Amino acid sequence: MENQKPLILITNDDGYQAKGINELIESVKGLGEIIVVAPDGPRSGMSSAITSLQPLRIHLIKNEGDVRIYSCSGTPVDCVKLGISELAGKKPDIVLSGINHGSNAAVAVLYSGTMGAAIEGAVFKVPSIGFSLLDHDHNADFSATHKYTRMLTEQVLKDGLPAGTCLNVNIPKGEAIKGVKICRQTAGQWVNEFMPSKDGANKQIYWLTGSFENDEPHDEMTDEWALNQGYVSVVPVKVDMTNHDHLEMIKSWEKLV
Repeated sequence: MENQKPLILITNDDGYQAKGINELIESVKGLGEIIVVAPDGPRSGMSSAITSLQPLRIHLIKNEGDVRIYSCSGTPVDCVKLGISELAGKKPDIVLSGINHGSNAAVAVLYSGTMGAAIEGAVFKVPSIGFSLLDHDHNADFSATHKYTRMLTEQVLKDGLPAGTCLNVNIPKGEAIKGVKICRQTAGQWVNEFMPSKDGANKQIYWLTGSFENDEPHDEMTDEWALNQGYVSVVPVKVDMTNHDHLEMIKSWEKLV
């Protein structure tokens, strides 16, 4: 008889050995069959990058019960593509990415390998969620995340998501989480992004640093506000990046040629 359990594909951008992805696996055990395809090391900031100039290599790390874990030499998006196209055996019912060590709220969604993987799942028309914890420590305490990762995974398995849509979920650090807020992405940008320095040969180098400048710190509909108030933020993210309102505004340009 065919296995009727949901198939859950999990990946991340911190590598298959990261605490966050292993906590995510534990939090959704029992909800279905789990296949993990994750980078063999850190791939933060990869966004939707893919590997095109060299072959990808995978290694089976674990195959025990309902959990199968592979490491991959590529990016988070490579992992999703390989997982769906070559390794899963059938189309997954859901793609989970994370739990990322650090926030992916606001414009960080544009750079995030965690969210690049979730967006790729949506490209394949698979309901997908990217999870992040606002703690960069490699040994961060993820105990408070389990309730929310499991609940949201169960809800998406039950109700699905619109085609071309995934969820960007960020979780505050600490135990005193007030609940969940459905939000939109905060407007703002990173400033003072580089720290100039010198290398050993006295050549100019730059270290990536900076801080986020929030353009709307008091707007209660934004993810940054929710997180600052102690809520889990949930933002629906679309693959379609078309500005449909402006599309109509510039339609007249067709007549200029």
